[in-house]
Amino acid sequence: MPLNRLNPVDLSPPTGFSHAVTATGSRLVFLAGQTALDAEGKVTGTSLPEQFEQALTNLLTALRHAGGTPADLARVTVYATDVADYREQAPQLGRIWRKLAGRDYPAMAVIGAVRLWDEQCLVELDGVAVLD
Repeated sequence: MPLNRLNPVDLSPPTGFSHAVTATGSRLVFLAGQTALDAEGKVTGTSLPEQFEQALTNLLTALRHAGGTPADLARVTVYATDVADYREQAPQLGRIWRKLAGRDYPAMAVIGAVRLWDEQCLVELDGVAVLD
């Protein structure tokens, strides 16, 4: 496995992320920001969980086409237009993550954004994966 997830006991217990990820693979995959766009380029869903699920599906689709799996994700950045709503919805978003990506959590950050490229979008995810 090219990734080693590190969660030191002297840091707060991570919930839905890893504190650090080391990578020893030979191929990096940089994943562009994905939002809740469907295959026709239309925004789907009106709630944060609906949009998060579509954005994560899109990110994982791009990763799969590059030859990777969710376990290969070393880093994911989440851009949210409402961080308070993201925190409130975190349990449901965690269930969506586990359903689509499993329990191998990358290093993650959530960043508040005033707006995203498509104004109706509530969330965007980008990432870096490491493949053997």
